Amino acid sequence: MKALSVILSTVLMALTCSNAYASSFDNTEIVVTKASEQVYMLKGAGGNIGVLATKSGLLLVDNQFAPLAKKIEKALANLSNNKLKYIVNTHFHGDHTGGNNYFSHQAPIFAHQNVRERLSNNSAQEKVALPVVTYEQGVNIYLSDETIKLSHFPAAHTDGDTVVYFTSANVLHTGDLFFEVGFPYVDINNGGTVKGYLAAVNTLITQMPNDVVIIPGHGKLTNKARYQEFADMISYSIKRVSDFLAQGKSEQEILALGIGKNYQHWSWHFITEEKWLKTLITDLNADLSPDLNPDSK
Repeated sequence: MKALSVILSTVLMALTCSNAYASSFDNTEIVVTKASEQVYMLKGAGGNIGVLATKSGLLLVDNQFAPLAKKIEKALANLSNNKLKYIVNTHFHGDHTGGNNYFSHQAPIFAHQNVRERLSNNSAQEKVALPVVTYEQGVNIYLSDETIKLSHFPAAHTDGDTVVYFTSANVLHTGDLFFEVGFPYVDINNGGTVKGYLAAVNTLITQMPNDVVIIPGHGKLTNKARYQEFADMISYSIKRVSDFLAQGKSEQEILALGIGKNYQHWSWHFITEEKWLKTLITDLNADLSPDLNPDSK
């Protein structure tokens, strides 16, 4: 099971490891979608990028893969003639931090402390520029007339997740705490947990205004109603698999029973129904381990 998580994590980051992959991005286009008057979503390959474009400069949330850096820079220039002021890494995966080396010469990088540590110690990808401003709980950035709130959620997608809320614009960039495209990837080998992931999503749904515009880590620009559907799917998945495990069902039996017809359509090419179920089984089984439950001894 752990091997699966390692493979998934490696796939996310491997494209930053060699120039041999650069040609695979030759035909990638950076598509810009307006989220508010000053906030934009940039879609290319990998995690979605958020951009705040103000008269005082730009703030960049994530930066995809290294070979796309110049294309991203061109897209930024088309939005504004002002300089890049700040960069935020929502977590350490390579499809969100691959452009750090390129953009770090232009602006400082902010991230949770665990992001810096994991990027420093990660042998699965080339060394990338590290965040130079880190925090434990979160931090506010003030740029022009916008307040940007960076908030950390522990043990969710990873152990270093940050969400970015543009308060005046009422736009939330969730990082990979929202896979609008389907089942989420929970990196359980790097501090992620399915229950912590759900807790983070539920907290954000409670905190955010009903009309918030959401930039997900992967997928299209969306809203709170879609985020609630996502939360409902995860809650259902956790209960279904937990019940099966409590009944003593094996992994193969659970895989045969599947996620159920109501949520089969959330399967996608990266996190299929089988991969999602295996993540749930691995993580929820750990919760049931006698070693982790003193009352069972």
